[in-house]
Amino acid sequence: MTSETEPQVAMVDLKNSLTEEERVQFEQQLSEKNLELERVVDPMARVRLKLDIAEILIWLERNKEAWNMARTAFATALQNEEWQDAVEACNVLYQTGQSDSIPALGMGVWLAVTFPVAPELTFAMLDHIVSETPSHADGAALAAVTARYVIDMRADDGEHEDWSLLANDLIARVALRHSKVQDQQALNAWMDKLGLRDPQVFLPRLSQVVNAIVGDSWWFDRNELRDKLPE
Repeated sequence: MTSETEPQVAMVDLKNSLTEEERVQFEQQLSEKNLELERVVDPMARVRLKLDIAEILIWLERNKEAWNMARTAFATALQNEEWQDAVEACNVLYQTGQSDSIPALGMGVWLAVTFPVAPELTFAMLDHIVSETPSHADGAALAAVTARYVIDMRADDGEHEDWSLLANDLIARVALRHSKVQDQQALNAWMDKLGLRDPQVFLPRLSQVVNAIVGDSWWFDRNELRDKLPE
């Protein structure tokens, strides 16, 4: 990808150096979770178990199996309009490092920003966009400022200050790598130049970034899902 709005496809390296003892522990946890999955009937309880299993499989470097498990979890969560769990599934799918992991990240970001998903999960998804975006591109700036916007909109009083500090730090780090911004005056000018103060400007631009990430790989109809937005 070469457009400045498009993140660079650079899959995260998720291989883990486990000790033999740790590997045995994860294998035991995997066995227990699989047995529990066989007993559980409730669809959303099964989704959360599948995501737990997928995360363990990633630790065990069985990423294709993890992808398959998280992909079915995503489908069920979406069908049941459980947006938080659907985004959690996209987060796990991204971490598997498979060929469609970047589109899964884009879809997760779209869901997390569109629906009232927990701000900490939305922040994590947008932080992944920052990691996947070349330093010179504007996509990371759009993701970082959107993270701050979501925190302002959704975080409760008890957590707002801490998450705001994290988001401000993310914006500052992106500004430094994007334009060598190192002080508040330069940061203000940078934000004005890129239109990062008005959500009616930066949210549509972030949507363009997400479109570039996902391409033709959407697993759902966005217009149909928008009709399900809370009043």
